[in-house]
Amino acid sequence: MSRFLLATGVAVLLAAGPALAADEKPLPPANAKKLSEIIAKVEQRDGFRYIKEIDWDSGAYTVTYYTSDKAKVEITYDPVTAEPK
Repeated sequence: MSRFLLATGVAVLLAAGPALAADEKPLPPANAKKLSEIIAKVEQRDGFRYIKEIDWDSGAYTVTYYTSDKAKVEITYDPVTAEPK
């Protein structure tokens, strides 16, 4: 009985694999800069205090950070050039 349940579970996971993959966001291109390089650029900006969030969407990184005067800043970076869009 346990082999049947195991086989059934594996079959369900394999069948769901393509559906799960369709929901995933595309990966950065092979020639993309390291995320640590982009973070280093953000940390060098005037008034930088801390990074709250980094999101990968639509082929770019969006970095949300706060400045020392508590201003919220969102900048979108090109993954290949590591420059703001």
